[in-house]
Amino acid sequence: MMMQRTIGTTGVTTSALGLGCMGMSDLYGPAERQESLATVHEAIDRGITLLDTGDLYGMGHNELLIREALRHHRREDVFIAVKFGPRRDPAGNFIGLDCSPAAVKNSLAHTLTRLGTDYVDLYQPARVDPNVAIEETVGAIRDMKDAGHVRFIGLSEAGADTLRRAHAEHPVAWLQIEYSLLTRNIEEAILPACRELGISVSAYGVLSRGLLSGHWSGPDSLKEGDFRSRLPRFRGDNLDSNLALVQALHTIAGEKNVTTAQMAIAWVLAQGSDIIPLVGARSRQRLQESLGALDVALTTDDLARIEAAIPKNAVAGERYDAAQMALLDSERTGDTHSR
Repeated sequence: MMMQRTIGTTGVTTSALGLGCMGMSDLYGPAERQESLATVHEAIDRGITLLDTGDLYGMGHNELLIREALRHHRREDVFIAVKFGPRRDPAGNFIGLDCSPAAVKNSLAHTLTRLGTDYVDLYQPARVDPNVAIEETVGAIRDMKDAGHVRFIGLSEAGADTLRRAHAEHPVAWLQIEYSLLTRNIEEAILPACRELGISVSAYGVLSRGLLSGHWSGPDSLKEGDFRSRLPRFRGDNLDSNLALVQALHTIAGEKNVTTAQMAIAWVLAQGSDIIPLVGARSRQRLQESLGALDVALTTDDLARIEAAIPKNAVAGERYDAAQMALLDSERTGDTHSR
């Protein structure tokens, strides 16, 4: 049986691991369509009920892919979380952010059509729009919830203050935010705020975009269109320093006869039952490996060794380039004090 975790105070449970589907459509270079579909099928068959997507992933491609994959599954057996907000041109360039009430409702209408459903389980802005009060964005999602098109409201990359304001407007079920052994900034103020308010954490980037996977084969292996080539952690001396941290984790993982990726995912799972890691597997092979993390039991001594091997704040380089970092409410509000 798949391990379950409860989403916030909703009483609704989902699989302890979710499948992040972004890489099947965008940002990591070309993906193999049939393998992507097979991976979604395999995930559901293995007990994963949470599928995470966004209308920005491939400009709707990811939602259409999920629609095709779900043709052979009952809609009520999966929990579909969708992000919206970033705008893109036909070439795929990001050209702004719009989380205004009108954009909320317009984006949702297109999402429902692409997914072939009349509701999404959770709807969330991919980024906090600095030009729109969070109360207005959340209020518009609440309207769609009242109309039966959304079950729960989420946020992504929001700081603690924004989270409290949003939650006062309408209860927030989860906060989706990057969290891994290499990215622990939420522990300062954001995670305590989530726990104070009864909000779950949907953790993405648990393998730090492949750095913690144990499969990184160098920058020359990146395919055209892979955005990691622009990320500070994957460049120059930063990359060398970070791979040394990963090697230390690899040593500990080997002693427990598990893979580096499984150890990294298991660490996130061990940080609390209110944290739901997303794994971005694009193939059944990587999915199988990720699911193995559910069988990794970390003792207090194991956790201490991991902490010593990868100390908090040891990572070299920011997680995005300067322009993208400036869009993160979680980083610019003073709610965090580390990378």
